[in-house]
Amino acid sequence: MVKSFIAEIASEIINTNTTLENVVCILPSKRAGTFLKNELLARTSKTQFSPEITSIENFIEELASIKLSSNLTVLFEFYEVYKQLQPIEEHENFYTFSKWAQIALQDFNEIDRYLIDSEKIFGYLSSIKELNHWTLDKEKTVLQKQYLKFWDQLGAYYEALHNRLKKNQIGYQGFVYREAIENLEHFIQNNLQKKFYFIGFNALNNAESLIFQEFLSTAETEVFWDIDQSFIDNKEHDAGLFIRRYLKTWKHFNNHPLKYPSSHFLEEKNISIIGVPKNIGQANYVGGILENLHNTQGHLKSTAVVMGNESLLTPILNALPASVTEANITSGLPLEETPIASFFYSVLNIIEKEDGAKWYFKDVLNLFSNAITRHLFKDENIEKTTSFIHQQNLVYISSDQLYDLISEEEHQALSNIFISKSTSSIDKVINKLTDLCLILKKSYTELEERNTIYLEYLYRFYALFNQLKVLNKDYNTINDIRSLKGIYNELLVKESIDFQGEPLQGLQIMGVLESRNLDFETVIISSVNEGILPSGKSNNSFLPFDIKVAFGLPTYKEKDAIYTYHFYRLLQRAKNVYLLYNTEPDVLEGGEKSRFLLQLALLGQEKHHINEVIASPLVEKKSLKLLEIKKNNLLIDDLKAVAAKGFSPSSLTNYVRNPIDFYNQTILGIKELEEVEETVAANTLGTIVHNTLETLYKPLEGSYLTLAHLESMEKEIDGTITAFFDKEYKGGDYSRGKNLISYHIAKRYVANFIAFEKTRLASGQQIKILANEIYFKTAITIDGLNFPIHLKGIVDRVEEVDGVINIIDYKTGKVTQRDLEIVEWSNLTDDYKYSKAFQVLCYAYMMSKKNGDAKEMQAGIISFKNLNEGVLKFTKKDKPGRGAVKQHLITSEFLTAFEIQLKALIIELFNEEESFLEKEV
Repeated sequence: MVKSFIAEIASEIINTNTTLENVVCILPSKRAGTFLKNELLARTSKTQFSPEITSIENFIEELASIKLSSNLTVLFEFYEVYKQLQPIEEHENFYTFSKWAQIALQDFNEIDRYLIDSEKIFGYLSSIKELNHWTLDKEKTVLQKQYLKFWDQLGAYYEALHNRLKKNQIGYQGFVYREAIENLEHFIQNNLQKKFYFIGFNALNNAESLIFQEFLSTAETEVFWDIDQSFIDNKEHDAGLFIRRYLKTWKHFNNHPLKYPSSHFLEEKNISIIGVPKNIGQANYVGGILENLHNTQGHLKSTAVVMGNESLLTPILNALPASVTEANITSGLPLEETPIASFFYSVLNIIEKEDGAKWYFKDVLNLFSNAITRHLFKDENIEKTTSFIHQQNLVYISSDQLYDLISEEEHQALSNIFISKSTSSIDKVINKLTDLCLILKKSYTELEERNTIYLEYLYRFYALFNQLKVLNKDYNTINDIRSLKGIYNELLVKESIDFQGEPLQGLQIMGVLESRNLDFETVIISSVNEGILPSGKSNNSFLPFDIKVAFGLPTYKEKDAIYTYHFYRLLQRAKNVYLLYNTEPDVLEGGEKSRFLLQLALLGQEKHHINEVIASPLVEKKSLKLLEIKKNNLLIDDLKAVAAKGFSPSSLTNYVRNPIDFYNQTILGIKELEEVEETVAANTLGTIVHNTLETLYKPLEGSYLTLAHLESMEKEIDGTITAFFDKEYKGGDYSRGKNLISYHIAKRYVANFIAFEKTRLASGQQIKILANEIYFKTAITIDGLNFPIHLKGIVDRVEEVDGVINIIDYKTGKVTQRDLEIVEWSNLTDDYKYSKAFQVLCYAYMMSKKNGDAKEMQAGIISFKNLNEGVLKFTKKDKPGRGAVKQHLITSEFLTAFEIQLKALIIELFNEEESFLEKEV
């Protein structure tokens, strides 16, 4: 293998220093320092003191004598400054403040790192905003005044924050750099006996550039750049952009040549560019490459998987082949990607949305469906709670109801989740969250197989909540649940769980930045897409592009050049390179193939063997096979049991529609998932309307309908509808929103129906109400089937109109006359679209069997969405199309013809040779 950059530098340090105790090595990262220490150890033959090896961040802290603080601590400090500078009546809460303050802090950081005159840049920014505000009127609106005031105050915020941080001897990165510059001369004078090595840097901010040059001019110092000569020579190549600038502008390079640029990039390399659909596809492909490498080489030494998109860590770990026994993971797993993150998010959601000691059912169900919750409550209690919410149709559930459903020993866990935010301080809420961590710890510790990784997750969350507790105690800033939840989410993104491993052995898995200064023989880079590598034109800043250019602040051009350097540096000494990109990126996760891949192909280096492939999954072509269930004795016995209870018209039409649905619902008894009706469902609305009409018409059975009856009914509509809403939509609120609309729709349906009845009376019809909601169960005798068979059903209404019996079925949905017309009797059992005709004929058939009279009979439907067409009657046509003779009266011949079809359908059901065969619906 080619000698690595770190190995080359280690040799240089050993060869030029008789002793290492006064040597200070500064590198971009601690990880690179570990590799340097190992290389120095391998080249040292005598016992001696180790050199001081440090990262640039730690070195700058030492220079400044100021502690680098977490972003969250600085944000709290900034809020204290904000409150001092703003009138009390204009104070934003911490959550709202944090949204813009974090952007401002990023800008403050850049201004300090690049040593920009803050007074000048903020004055410039304020003037631009004044010029750009959107009115020429002399008098500005309140909104415009507040807008311009904000830009005027940014400079004041910056100065006040600086003063506060300096007083407390803490700071963000840029502030520490400014202070380091102030102490630079003093530090160098006190350390003249030391020799400094700055190793492997590329893009330096102005503060770093000044520090490096000062050390080069006044102290014994060497700077080693990890760069290939080909990138320096190619004036258009961004990989060498920054180092070409330093060669041109630093006085040091007027008399000193660049030390040890490499020439490895032009050497022989095997480069595979692989397009893979989706992120999971990339992870699986990486696993395949690693397995192939292990099988051919017998090891994975000097092999690195570099993730362009670090969210691929978990999929890649899951895709590692069994042959990979050693892997060092440098990239931490973000807390937001752990299973416990979703649990605590659900808990905070529960607390935030508490409404008068009641909780929204979806939030409760989300919590109880979380896998972590099952370590707090028994499965049977979770199921009992879930079933209770569904059965009672509870849109909101109270704390008393929850305590009744959960066993007493689980009340402690429940009290740490279902908290009243009106009576609990934020400190109390945070304490409850830490208590939850301890309860979960006890549960995981007591498992038969100790779940160490989940215990590690819990420890990190416990530490996170304690950090919030300490910060809020010091600053008393988080005053509401929304702010707490917002800060929690911010911390989740930034905090991660670090894996423990051996950094010098086995497969290395890392992010792009962790690869700095490290060289590998085989490199696999994932997510080489535009928007990821490079990251693209993101501008999360208050400073416009033109101001950044004018003041020498970095723009997307410089950020792209940083990614370019890291990408090509990984390729410099590698022999085998696998570059994977997503061929089907999601909207928020990169665009097409990265420009780096196009650039590699266009450069066309002579010794680079580039192979481009598009990987696609093997999709086995399967013909759609419809489900078939053969009948056996057990199934026939189940059918007989159903037949004895009675086939309903809807179950038989369900069989016509799809035999498998009939099998699932009627034979197996599988019902649709019971869900809470947050808004009134169509079937619930239908039930309410049906029950209301039954209640209104029941007293009139045996009487002729009169106008007085109908007028009396109109007065009872509101009370009756309300009563049935309370009964059928139990636990639901219909006083507002869509439910209020449904309530008024139900009233309108009934009112319209009574108005329709008035028009019938006005036309001279004499309507006698015979029965409402009448239940029929009729025995059927079929030759060859010597067991009980019944047909059952509930008829909404039976009336007599001018001597003709009318069998009426109510439908709240829309039905047209065409739905009730048939030409051939076989249509009834061949095609589901005639299901409504089949249904009303079933009712007529059962009615005739019960009464046995020869009165003329009709059957039909009243559609509440189609009242204008009146009663839609069953119709037999002698032929299709125009000119057909239509007959509405249901004669004995009609009933006999229907009976033949009905019996044939039931015989088919019991025919063991006829399987239940799925239909494409």
